[in-house]
Amino acid sequence: MSVQERKQRERAERERLIVATARELAEQQGWDAVTTRRLAERIEYSQPVLYSHFRGKREIIGAVALQGAAELAAELRDAGAGASGGGAPERVRALARAYLDFAERNPAVYDAMFRLDGGLEFAVEETPQALKDGFAALEETLAEVAGDGVPAALLTEVFWASLHGLAMLTRAGRLPAGDAQARVELLVGRLAAV
Repeated sequence: MSVQERKQRERAERERLIVATARELAEQQGWDAVTTRRLAERIEYSQPVLYSHFRGKREIIGAVALQGAAELAAELRDAGAGASGGGAPERVRALARAYLDFAERNPAVYDAMFRLDGGLEFAVEETPQALKDGFAALEETLAEVAGDGVPAALLTEVFWASLHGLAMLTRAGRLPAGDAQARVELLVGRLAAV
């Protein structure tokens, strides 16, 4: 291994450590607790080292968001594949559960993905692939239930917006947690009836 390869590997490892530490700190104490100073202390590198990887907190949030988006996309694909024997409505139900479970298990990551400014653009050509993959994981199954004249992408946007609203309102205590399954059943039932 050349010196250049070793330096690139070490740089990539430092970047993974920064992102993992930011994610851990945000999940434990919220995003307000994530500062370059605290990150530098936790990973035992100087702040200039952090700034050599990320220009600031916004880029760190973006890196956590991309990591979370890749994880969510994988979970959605797994959920859809795991329910493949039950038909399209069962796959949609599995997607909804997987999405809501991810949002509940990873609130700080979910916030990085959809609530905070991580410098990522959605619904444009420059949208990072990890974000596109999550949308595609939903759209592939929803295309099966879209019905005549209903664009699968449009149905996916409405489904995603519904799930996001359910996730955020439930977390904020605006919706009773005990009715979560009934909401999923209602949403899937209406989609399957299209």
